[in-house]
Amino acid sequence: MMSKKRLFLLDAYALIFRGYYALIKNPRINSKGMDTSAILGFTNSLLDVIKRENPDHLAVAFDNGGSLTRSEAFPEYKSNRNETPEAIKIAIPYIHKILEAMHIPIIEKPGYEADDLIGTLSKQAEKAGYQTFMVTPDKDFAQLVSENIFMYKPARMGNGIEIWGIPEVQKKFEVERPEQVIDFLGMMGDAVDNIPGLPGVGEKTAKKFLKQYGSMENLLAHTHELKGKMKEKVEANKELGLLSKELATIILDCPVEFHEEDFELNTPDFEKTNEVFKELEFRRIAESLNKIFKIPVTETTKNTDPKETNTTTKTPQIVNQQFDLFATPAAINTEEQGLTGFKTYENTDHLYQYINTPLSRKLLLKKLLQQKSVSFHIETVGFNAFEAEIIGIAISYENGKGYFVSVENKEKEKTILKEFRPFFENETIEKIGHELKFTIKVLNTYNIQVKGNLFDTQLAHYLLHPDMRHDMNVLSETYLNYQPINSTDLVGKKGKNQLSIREIDIQKLTEYTVENAAIIFQLKEIFQKDLEKFNLTKLYNNIEIPILRVLASMELEGIKLDCEFLNSLSEKLTEDIQKLEDTIYKEAGVEFNLASPKQLGDVLFDHLKLLDKPKKTKTGQYATGEEILSKLAPKHQIVQEILEWRGLVKLKNTYIDALPKEVNSVTNRIHTTYSQAVAATGRLSSNNPNLQNIPIRTERGREVRKAFIPRNENYTLVAADYSQIELRIIAALSEDESMIASFNRGEDIHAATAAKVFGVSLAEVTRAQRGDAKAVNFGIIYGQGAFTLAQQLNKSRAEAKELIDNYYKNFPKLRQYIANQVDFARENGYVETILGRRRYLKNINSQNAIVRSGDERNAVNAPIQGSAADIIKIAMIHIHSFLTEGNYKTKMLLQVHDELVFDMHNEEAELLKPIIKQKMESAFKLSVPLTVDLGQGQNWLEAH
Repeated sequence: MMSKKRLFLLDAYALIFRGYYALIKNPRINSKGMDTSAILGFTNSLLDVIKRENPDHLAVAFDNGGSLTRSEAFPEYKSNRNETPEAIKIAIPYIHKILEAMHIPIIEKPGYEADDLIGTLSKQAEKAGYQTFMVTPDKDFAQLVSENIFMYKPARMGNGIEIWGIPEVQKKFEVERPEQVIDFLGMMGDAVDNIPGLPGVGEKTAKKFLKQYGSMENLLAHTHELKGKMKEKVEANKELGLLSKELATIILDCPVEFHEEDFELNTPDFEKTNEVFKELEFRRIAESLNKIFKIPVTETTKNTDPKETNTTTKTPQIVNQQFDLFATPAAINTEEQGLTGFKTYENTDHLYQYINTPLSRKLLLKKLLQQKSVSFHIETVGFNAFEAEIIGIAISYENGKGYFVSVENKEKEKTILKEFRPFFENETIEKIGHELKFTIKVLNTYNIQVKGNLFDTQLAHYLLHPDMRHDMNVLSETYLNYQPINSTDLVGKKGKNQLSIREIDIQKLTEYTVENAAIIFQLKEIFQKDLEKFNLTKLYNNIEIPILRVLASMELEGIKLDCEFLNSLSEKLTEDIQKLEDTIYKEAGVEFNLASPKQLGDVLFDHLKLLDKPKKTKTGQYATGEEILSKLAPKHQIVQEILEWRGLVKLKNTYIDALPKEVNSVTNRIHTTYSQAVAATGRLSSNNPNLQNIPIRTERGREVRKAFIPRNENYTLVAADYSQIELRIIAALSEDESMIASFNRGEDIHAATAAKVFGVSLAEVTRAQRGDAKAVNFGIIYGQGAFTLAQQLNKSRAEAKELIDNYYKNFPKLRQYIANQVDFARENGYVETILGRRRYLKNINSQNAIVRSGDERNAVNAPIQGSAADIIKIAMIHIHSFLTEGNYKTKMLLQVHDELVFDMHNEEAELLKPIIKQKMESAFKLSVPLTVDLGQGQNWLEAH
C-alpha cells in the first residue's frame, strides 16, 4: 500500500511570538543593536520541523489585517491585545526574505487569519490524500484534528514535540469529537482573542456542560435544567454564547487552493539565504541550513505513526583504563547536529574519562600540575556550601577532552580532595569555572583554598551582556551551538520518583559533569577575546574577580542573629495585627478575609462604596493594589488601617518569622548570598535571605535590624555608609560648578539646591523647601517627570513642572549632561560607568515613546548607579585585603547598597575605624570629595 504524503503548515505569527517571548529575558541582539529574537525563534522552529520530519510539502501562513468576518460580527474581537512589539514588526520582512530564499510558499490573504487559511488548506489536502500537520502552539487548532489532520506543537523549554491526533484532543479537552473544541472555546471564552464566552463558565464548567449536553446549542436548549446564578447568567447571555462559538470557529472556505506542486519542499537558494543570514549575523543558522539540505537528513519512519520517529545515535566513548588516560579524543564521525541544529555529546568528537583508582588520580594530578589553565566543575548534592556533599570533580584543559574524578561516598571526600589540594592551591594555574564563588565556598569547608588567577564565565558574560541570561546552557547554545545534557533527563522531574545524583549510572554522570567543564573551557576562550575587544578586561580582572573572592569570604563569615528578640517581636506584632483586624471589621461592619483581594474589593467598593467607578482587574474583580489604596488612604481611615495591616503582615512573614529559619545549622549564623551577575547596573543583590531590603523607613521595620548583633561581647557592629554618593557622582560627571562647589564646601546639598531653586539664602531655606529640593535631586537621578514628582510631593502637576524647570535653570550643566548621555546612548547603543562598565540600551531609538523613555532614563541612571557600585566594590577589595593581610580579628560582614557592616573587635576599633573610613573615601578620586559616616552599636540599628 502506498504511504500518504505529508503536508506541514506553519502558523507564522504564533511561532514568531513564541520565539520572541521564549528569549525575552535573554534577547538576541546583533552587533548593530538589532533585536533578532523573533526571527531566530521562528527560523529555529522552521528548521527543526524540516530537520526532524523531512516533509514532502510545506508552507507558512500569515495573518493579514485580521479577520474581517469576526470583526464585523464582534468589533471587540482581539481589541484587548497590546501593540505588537517592535522586534516582531521588524522581524516580518526578514522572515519573508528567508522563506522566499528557501522557496517556501507564503500564504496570506487580506481579511483572513492564518488559522482560517491553515484550516481551509488542511481540509483540501486531506481530500487530496495527504496527512496534514498544523505546526502551532495554539490550542484553537484542535477543532480541525481528524484521522489525517494533526496538531504539531513544536519543542520548547526542554520539552519534546507534541503531536495531537484524535485521542490526544479527546483526552485534553474531555470531548468525544474534536469539533466540540469549538463549543468548549465558545463556552469558556478566550481572553487572548477577547472572545467573551458565557459569563461564569470556566474550563471545568465547560467540560462538564459538554459531557452533559454535547454542544453549545443543546446547552442553551436545556437551560431550564440549570440552577441558581448559573441558570440566570447562561439564559441572559444565550446570544453571547452563540456569538462566541461563531468567533471560535475556524473558517474552512477561504479563497486559497491547495496545489501540491506549489507546496513541494525544494532546495533553497543558498546564495540568498546566506546573504540574509549574514546581515542578521545568524552564522550557525546558515551552517545548520546548509547541512540539512546538503547532507542526507536522518531517515524517519514515515506514516506508520506520525508521533514516532526513528533516529540513529552513536554511543559516546567513556574510558576507564588508567593507561589510556591521555589518549586523543575518540573519533565519533558524524556531520549531523541535533534535531534543532545544535551539536550534542552524541554527535561531537570527545573523550570524557572516568577516574576512580589511586594510580589514575595520581597520573591526572601530575598532568594537571603541568597546565597553565584548567576548567573544573565540582558536582554536589545540595546548594548549601556548608552542607553540600561532593560527588566528584570534572576537569578539562583541552577541547573535547576531560576527566571525572568520582567520590563514591562521604568517607572518601576528604581523602580525594586532599590528593588534589596541590592543584587547587597552585598559584600558577589559572582556574576556570562558572559561578566559582560557590565552588570556593564548598572547598573552603574542607580547608582547601582556590589559589591562582580565576576566570568565571558567568561574570565574563555578565560584563559583556549585563541584561541577558548567564545560564551555562544558554551560553553554550548561543556561543558554541552546543546543547548540553539536560539534568532532568538524568534524574527525572521533581517528585517522589526523582533520582538522587548518586543513583545515576556512572557513565551518564561522567558525560554530564565533564561536559560542563568542557563547555566552560571553550566559553572562556570566546569571552576572554570579547572582554579585550570591548575594553572590559581591566574591569573584569581588577574589580569583578577580586570582589568574587571578597564576597565568598563575607558569605562564609555570616552574621549573628538574635532569634529570641525576633520571637518576642513576632508575638507583639501578632497582637497588633489582631487589634487592627478587629478595628477594620468594626469599621466595615462585616468580617471578611483581609488577605483576599476579592473579598476586600467587595467590602470597599460594593459594601462601603468608597468609589463611584472602581477599577477592575482582567479577571473581573475589583483592583485593590497598593497604588489604588494609597490614593484612597488620605480620605478613608479604614484604608489607612488596611495598608498598615498589610505592612505588618508582610514584615512579620517576610522577615521576623522567616529570618530565624535562615540560621545555618552548622554555624548558627545567617549567611546571605550575594549575586554579582543580576543587576545590570553593577550593583550587588542579596538572596537567601535578602538583607538589602530590610525596611528602614518605618519604626517597625527598623526594629528588625536590632536582631543583627556582634559575634560576642568582645565585638561591636560598625556601619560605614557613603553619604549621598550618587549625587556626588552626578555632580562630578556633569561638571556642574555650583553642585561641585557646594560639596567642596561641605554644605547640605539639599538645602544648597533649595536656596538656588527658590532664590533664597542658605539660612532662609525652610524644611518644606529642602524636602522639595531633595525630591528633585534624587528624581533627576532616576529620571522622574513632573507627574511622578507631583504625586510624591502631593503637588499639582503644574507646580511640579515649575519646580523641575527652576531646577534646570539653576543647574544648566546638569541638564546638558543628561541630554548628552541620551545622545551618546542613541548613537552608540550603550552608556558607561566611570570604570567602563557598559549598560546596553536596545530600545533607546524605539519609535514607541513609552519604551524609549525607559531607556532614556537608564541612559542617565545606569552610569550613576553603576559608578556607585564600582566605587564601593573597590573599597571592599581594599579593605578586605588590608584586614586579611594584617590577620585582623575584625571581619567585613555585609554590603547593603552604599553601606558596609563590620564585626569589629573592640581592641582593634581605634585603629581600624579611621582606616576603613579613609579607604572608602579614597576608593576613587572625583572632583568632589567622597564622605563616609561611621556608626557603631550592639546591633545593626544602633550602628546604622
